[in-house]
Amino acid sequence: MNGMLTVFRNAWVDTQLRKKILYTLFILVLFRLGSCIFVPFLDNSAITEMISGASLLNYLDVMTGGALGNGTLLAMSITPYINASIIIQLLTVAIPPLERLSKEGETGQKKINKITKLTSLGLALLQAIAFYFSLRNGVNNDEGHKAVLRYGDVYDTTSDTFSIVLSAITIVACFVAGASVIIWLGDRINEKGIGNGISMILFAGIVSRLPQTISSFVGIVSADKSQMGKNIAFCIVTVIIFIAMIWFVIFMTNAERRIPVQYAKRVVGRKMYGGQSTHIPIKVAMSGVMPIIFAMSLMSLPQTICYFFGVDGKGEGFWNGFVRFFSNTSPAYAVIYFLLIIGFNYFYVAITYNPIEIANNLKKNNGAIPGYRPGKPTSDFIYNSLNKITLIGAIFLGFIAIFPIILSWINPSFSQVSLGGTTMLIIVGVALETVRSLESQIMMRHHPGFLD
Repeated sequence: MNGMLTVFRNAWVDTQLRKKILYTLFILVLFRLGSCIFVPFLDNSAITEMISGASLLNYLDVMTGGALGNGTLLAMSITPYINASIIIQLLTVAIPPLERLSKEGETGQKKINKITKLTSLGLALLQAIAFYFSLRNGVNNDEGHKAVLRYGDVYDTTSDTFSIVLSAITIVACFVAGASVIIWLGDRINEKGIGNGISMILFAGIVSRLPQTISSFVGIVSADKSQMGKNIAFCIVTVIIFIAMIWFVIFMTNAERRIPVQYAKRVVGRKMYGGQSTHIPIKVAMSGVMPIIFAMSLMSLPQTICYFFGVDGKGEGFWNGFVRFFSNTSPAYAVIYFLLIIGFNYFYVAITYNPIEIANNLKKNNGAIPGYRPGKPTSDFIYNSLNKITLIGAIFLGFIAIFPIILSWINPSFSQVSLGGTTMLIIVGVALETVRSLESQIMMRHHPGFLD
């Protein structure tokens, strides 16, 4: 923590870096202001009620900093862009033209970014339409009419067709426009600010929920006067555990296995080249939060689809039981969620890390891992090492993800506290990435003593 504060203090001394930091903060302020602009024809209190009943929508609400639950202009936030990035990244491995673009350096990366942005707008349109229909079918008021959409001063979906079509077009257009604004703001941070723009916006949205989380803790403590002492002690223990988890996340994020590599000496003319020793770093948490996002989306989808058709899991019957089975408070949900995270972690590492290609590159450059012959023995050793490290990273991600679920089993009141393992990983990851970006820019400016 002291090192992080030192980096920010030293970066603030530099005039150019200070301007970049202030510009980034300005963009983040614009993002939060956009999250306060309400979309017409929506009843915000009814949306909040509906969000609390669907785990996927509640998860997206956390990712958007509460913008989705309030029905604001930036309700879609960066979720369409994240989904598009994941899809394009996966397709880059499967589709040869995209794979060639990824190997063309900066020019190819610009083309892939453009494809990603267009894909994200398409996903934003689909997501906005799906959310609109969820609003139409999600919540009933006391009179039995739909209470989310508002036509004039009356909550009713039986209004004339023109009003319904106009409201639908307006709501969907506002959500898609908000997603476009998010991408534009992220690009501005990439060009003139500090860190990755999309990551910074995601970070700001999650951190903005911190006051609400504190308020939830206060509400838990004051809910039952007779149990106040017990609740206070439980809150203190929970905070200590989360602080320990943050340290653990930082430790595991920076942890890596270093495979030694020795390059052979060769003589060219009168000079000798090679002979140096280096290593191949394999990070324990190589896949980051991607496996958790994949698993969360897949596990939440059945419940959200059923909720879309009016099945809320509160009644009897097969489909209500099906919804309760996929509720995030169910033990079966936690077990399947944990196993999916492990599976997706192996899948993500397999498509992003190629041991055969690494072994071939070492062979071409006269490099070798001590004790292993070049070629297949080297690739097999890297593959086996990668599998062991991936298992450790997958268990780590699974533990971080299901810890809030276990906490809610111990005390059901804490199921309302929106501080999950995914958000913790994102916050820590973005903070570390920003510090590394500042350190590199400070070093480029050759300021001696700044990183001492």
